[in-house]
Amino acid sequence: MKEFSRRVSQKIDKLSPLQIQNLVEGCYEQTEMFDSIFQSLPSGLIIVDENFCLIKINKAAERYLPFKINPEDSKSENLPVWNFIDDEEIAKFLQNAHENDKTNISEEYTVSTSGGAVRFIDVYLTPLVQNQNLDKNLIGSIIRIDDVTEKRNQEVLLHRMETLAGLTNVAASVAHEIKNPLGAISIHIQLMQKAIKKKREGDGLLPPPKYAEDYLDVVTQEIERLNKIVVDFLMAVRPISANLELVNPNKILTEFISFFTPEFTEKNIELESDLCGCDVRLLLDAKLFREVIVNLSQNAISAIEKKFGVDEDSEKRSRVHGKIRINSKIENDRYILTFSDDGCGMDEITSSRVFEPYFTTKSNGTGLGMAMSYKIIKEFSGDVSIDSAIGEGTTFKIELPVPQMEKKLLTFRENCSGEN
Repeated sequence: MKEFSRRVSQKIDKLSPLQIQNLVEGCYEQTEMFDSIFQSLPSGLIIVDENFCLIKINKAAERYLPFKINPEDSKSENLPVWNFIDDEEIAKFLQNAHENDKTNISEEYTVSTSGGAVRFIDVYLTPLVQNQNLDKNLIGSIIRIDDVTEKRNQEVLLHRMETLAGLTNVAASVAHEIKNPLGAISIHIQLMQKAIKKKREGDGLLPPPKYAEDYLDVVTQEIERLNKIVVDFLMAVRPISANLELVNPNKILTEFISFFTPEFTEKNIELESDLCGCDVRLLLDAKLFREVIVNLSQNAISAIEKKFGVDEDSEKRSRVHGKIRINSKIENDRYILTFSDDGCGMDEITSSRVFEPYFTTKSNGTGLGMAMSYKIIKEFSGDVSIDSAIGEGTTFKIELPVPQMEKKLLTFRENCSGEN
C-alpha cells in the first residue's frame, strides 16, 4: 500500500477524474479497514504527537483508563494527554516521560472500575517513528495499555496455594491433638450415661450431684482444650482477606508518622525516619500494611516504657526517653523496612516465639498482634525477621518483593536525568 501510494503520487497528474475517484475510494476503504483493526485490538492504544497531544485513541484505551475529560471532546484538543487522565500517578508517569525525553519504559498501575472492582494495567511507552527514505524521524509516541489483572490474580492464587500446601503437617498435628480430648469426653459421657441408666433401673434416683459433677468437670476442661486447639488452628490457616493493589509504602509510612507523632511526643519518645527516595510501589493492601506498622509501634512503645518507666502524671512522663527509628531502602530487588526501638529488648527464647498466636509478655496483651502481622507480611509474599537483645532494644526487618515492572524502572527513576 505504501509503495502503491508513492507510485500514484508520481503519476496523479496523468490520471483521469474517474481513476482519481476510484483511487480515493480505494484509499478510503483501506483507511476504514486499518481503523477497524486499530479499534478492535485488545490492547489500549493512544497515539500522541511530540507534545503528547492526542492524535488517535482506540476503544480499549478508553475502557482501561479513567478520563476526567472525554478524549473526543473539544476540550482535549491541544492539551497534553496527562491533563485529561483522571489518575494522578499515570498522569505523572506520562508527564515525567515527556519532560525527561524517555521512551521504551513501562509501569504497572491499579485502577478501579465503575463497579468498584480493582484492575491491574500495564502502561508502556514507545516512540512513534516515521520513515522518510533512509531517515527515521520521531513524530510522537505510542502509549499502550494492557490489562494484566488475570496474571496478577493467578500469581496471588499460586502463592495462596503454596501456603495452603504447607499446612498439611499442621492439619495432621491438629487432628492428633483433637483425637485425645475427644476420646476423654466420649469415655466420661458414657460413664455418666451408664450410671444414670443403672440408677433409673434400680431405685429411680439420679446419682449424687458430686458424682455427676466430677465427670462434667472433666468434660468441660476437655471442651475448653478443644476450643483452644481449634481457635489456634483457625488462626494459623485462615487466609488473610487482602485487597492487593500497587501502592507506595513510603506514602503510608509518612502518613503514619504524621498521625502518630503527637502520641510519641506525649510519651517523650523520639521518632527518627529515613525513607528511601525511590517512588517504588508494591503489591500491598494499604489497610493491612498500616495495621502491621501500628502493631510494631505499640510493641515498641511498651518495650520503651518497660525499660524507662512511666510517670503517673501523663503531662510529664519525664522518665520516658526512648527512641524509635523507621528506615526503608531498596536492595537486591527487595523493599526493606526496618522498625527499631531502644526498649527493654528480648532474650533469644522470647524473640523466637514473638510470632506465635497467643504468645505475649504483656499483662494485658492478647498475643495476636504480631501473629497477624506475620501472616499479613507473608500474604504480601514478604519476609519478616527480628533481632533483639536484653536491655538494648529490638529491630524488626520486613522485606517485600518489588514487582517486575518496578524492577525495570528503578534505574530510570534513580537516574532520571541520564541519557536514553
